[in-house]
Parts: sequence; structure tokens; C-alpha cells
Amino acid sequence: MPNPTAAMMVIGDEILSGRTRDANMYHLAGQLTEAGIDLREVRVISDDRGAIIATVQALSAAYDHVFTSGGIGPTHDDITADCIAAAFNKNIDVREDARGILERHYATSGTELNAARLRMARIPDDAHLIDNPVSAAPGFTLENVHVMAGVPSVFQAMVDSLLPTLTGGAPLVSETLRIDRGEGDIAGPLGALAAEYPMLSMGSYPFQKKSGKYGSNVVIRGSDAALVRKVKDLLAETFLT
Repeated sequence: MPNPTAAMMVIGDEILSGRTRDANMYHLAGQLTEAGIDLREVRVISDDRGAIIATVQALSAAYDHVFTSGGIGPTHDDITADCIAAAFNKNIDVREDARGILERHYATSGTELNAARLRMARIPDDAHLIDNPVSAAPGFTLENVHVMAGVPSVFQAMVDSLLPTLTGGAPLVSETLRIDRGEGDIAGPLGALAAEYPMLSMGSYPFQKKSGKYGSNVVIRGSDAALVRKVKDLLAETFLT
């Protein structure tokens, strides 16, 4: 049985403007690889209601899981939760379980749970909370969409809370072979192997040495470790002997 599939939505004008460098995609990709969930697509979109709704509907229909980061904080431009609710025609309001989490958290620190902070307790109907051990404000899962914060430390903690609850497949393994020849030299044999072993993913990533000569790192990925190693050895026999 093939592994579950996934997509990610990175939400935020600050990412698209270059003001903030996204680290969440890198983290999520590694965690999903270990969990046996295949990340197939990542989209970076602006803080635009129509764009968020349309994108989450499209990705939810196409993949087993959708993971989002960004836009669930206390400020006016944090609109992700409302947009996810709208995408699935769900009501959204302050929910008592989420309110209780925030009340306990802010009482401990002696901080007021004001109207802005209370916005983070607004959860769509029928959603399940995602625990946030860093800053308390929960994420949530609605249908197959997992909605998490954009701050990397919080996002990573939410991923750690969420992934054990999901059913994965066989963890993906990868092998890399460095070939000191240009891609034009290796394209034919590599293409033939890719056609012979379609259950594996094979990618060629070129580099240029200080001498000016080109080479390529060929990465082979799949859930069958023995098969991945076999194909790497076949490539090595072709180009390194």
C-alpha cells in the first residue's frame, strides 16, 4: 500500500516579501519522511482570504493531509483560522476548551487574557485541538487539514504533538552517489534506471568544482532500503568503475 500523501501551505506576506525566511517547510519535510508520509507539494501564499480558502480546498481534495503554518495569532492579519472554517463551511467562535487552556497559561504568568489573546481560542466547529506546549495557544485539525503556528519553535512543538496521532507508512530512506561527470553524461543511464525502478525517486543535483568541471549528486529515495542500495550500487558500477 502506498504511503499517505501530504501538502503544506505556508501562509504569510512576510514570507513572500523576503522579510522572513521560512524554516517550517524544511522541518516538516524531514519529520514526514521519518513518519512515512510523502510530502508532494508546498505552496506559499499571502494573507489573502480568497487565496487561503481556495488553496486549502484544492489541497484538501488532492492529498491525504494538508499542513499549514502561519496566521493563527492574536493580530488583525491572523486570518487563517477563519479562512479554514470558511473553506469547510464551519462556524468559528471562542471555544471553551481552548479558552481554558489560555486562561491557565496566562494566569500562571500573571498576564491578562485580553480580547486580542482570546482570538487564539477561536476554533472552528468539529475541529480537534493540537497541543502547543511552548506558548499554549492551540492549533487544530479540521477534516484533513492541520493548522499550526508560524513561529518555528511553536510549529515544531505542534508537529511533535500531532504526528503520533497520524497513520504513516514505511519511512523513506535515501542514498546519495557523487558522480564527477556532467549531467549530460549520466542522463541516459540514470533515465533508464528510473524507468526500470518507478517505485523509487531518483534526482540529479549538479554542482561545479573549483576547477570548473561539473559533477552531480544523484539521490535515490524509497521505502525499500535494500532496493535503494541496489540501485545505488548499479549506478556506481556504471560510473565509478
